[in-house]
This record gives sequence, C-alpha cells and structure tokens, in this order.
Amino acid sequence: MVMITASTVKNLREITGVAMMDCKKALVETNGDIEAAQDYLRKKGQAKALKKSSRETSEGAVSFSTSVDSKSAGLVKVACETDFVARNEKFLTFTNQLANQICEKGVNNLLEQTLVKGEGDVEALLTGIIAELGENMQILNCKKIEISNGIIGGYIHNNGKIGVAVPLETDQPCDDIRLETLARDISMHIAAFPAEAVKADQVSSEVLEKEKDIFIAQARESGKPDNIIEKMIEGRLNKFLKEVCVESQPFVKDPQITVSNLVNKTAKELGVNINFNTFEKYQF
Repeated sequence: MVMITASTVKNLREITGVAMMDCKKALVETNGDIEAAQDYLRKKGQAKALKKSSRETSEGAVSFSTSVDSKSAGLVKVACETDFVARNEKFLTFTNQLANQICEKGVNNLLEQTLVKGEGDVEALLTGIIAELGENMQILNCKKIEISNGIIGGYIHNNGKIGVAVPLETDQPCDDIRLETLARDISMHIAAFPAEAVKADQVSSEVLEKEKDIFIAQARESGKPDNIIEKMIEGRLNKFLKEVCVESQPFVKDPQITVSNLVNKTAKELGVNINFNTFEKYQF
C-alpha cells in the first residue's frame, strides 16, 4: 500500500477545495495518484450533488453582468442552503460566472451550454460547486436583456440578497456617463423600494383586484354611504398605484423629485428620448 503523506493530502485539498478527509480517502483509493484522485473526487462529486438535490434551498445570491457596450445583460438568482455558503467567495464567483454566461449566450438550454470562460458546460460547473461546497444549489431565475440603443444598468445590494437590472432605451445612440449613472441610480432605487411595475397601466389586474377587495372591506367598516365608499376606494387605489409604480415614487437619493422627473431631466440634458418601461428584480 502506498504511503499517503499529509503534504499530498494538503496539495489535493488546495487543487480541489474538497475536505481533507475526502482527499485522503481519494488518494487511498487511487494508490496516491493525485491526478487519478482528482478524477475520483469529480465522480464522487457528481454522486454527492445528486444526494443533495432534495435539500431545501432558502438562501443564495443574485448576480448581474453586462456586455462591454452595456447593451446586453444577464441577471441570475441562485439558491443554496445556508447564509454561510451564500457569502462564500467561491459561490459568489460561480453566480457571477453564470450571469456572464447568460449575458453572452442567453438562457436557452442553459445547463447544456458550453462555458464562455473555462472548460465543460454549465451543468458540470454547477455539479462541481455543489460537491465542493457541500450544499444543494438551484438556479431559480435567470434572464438575458438586450437593447439596440441606450444602456442597461444594474445594482446588487447586500452581497447579492437583491439584484436589479434596468434597461434604458434611447431613440438614438447614447453612451454618455450620465445615462449610465441614471440606470444604476434607478436600479438602486428599485432595490430599496417595493415595486410592482414602472407605470400604473402595467400593474396586473390580479394585484389590483386583490387590493380593491381589501379597500372595499375596509371602507364598508366605516359605515359610510355607498357613494362615499366608492370615492374612498378610488382614492386608495390611486394612492396604492403611486406607491408601487416606480415612475411615481419619490427618488431614493432625492425625495423632492419622482423617478419620472429624474428620467425627464436627464433626457433633456442629453438631448435624447429615454424609454424606461421595464425592470427585473430578484431577491432573497
């Protein structure tokens, strides 16, 4: 039997990131062959990943990536089991790599995609990080955003607990730093405020009906006449829409103006039309 030294075990640990006991076992099984031991751990890693796939994932991180010209972006939400792993540098590197992958290649057949950076495919990358960090992980949400003119900005808050992407389309080419700042500032604003949509007419009928039912029940408790109740409901719905639609919210960095005011002001300064119609927000 080949003698397995502590330095060999440590070396394998540094190469693979796998626990010391698992490294020692791999070396024993492969008669001290460090390359064969790496293959052994990869095979065991796949088995471990399968075992962990049924565990609950309630923590995680959101990552955002843009192309060099900021006209395409990727946003991804990846879940793990514990906050400890969610803050792990290797896990965050993995989520950033996924966001970059999505920015480059989109979300179709994501797991089967060949990696833009590195060897193998996305599924192998996911399986490997599951084995290395010892927790189940799931890609919960992901999206690629593309525009022709303008800039896509983003903001990641609290080490990936919230991530926002905001595309700002313009009627002509514009890569001014002020447009980039606007996209980031709006993303930061959305991270800080609850938001259903950009504009009132984008709020879903389901959300409106739910709120209306609540307001009706509250108004009837007042015992006031139906015509007064109707006006109360209308007023509360309008107030609700102002609170949950981004364009009408007081801007987080300057509550004296709304987000819509900020967009219009920047558009005037730049001499372009800015179309702010949508956003993506993922959070844990």
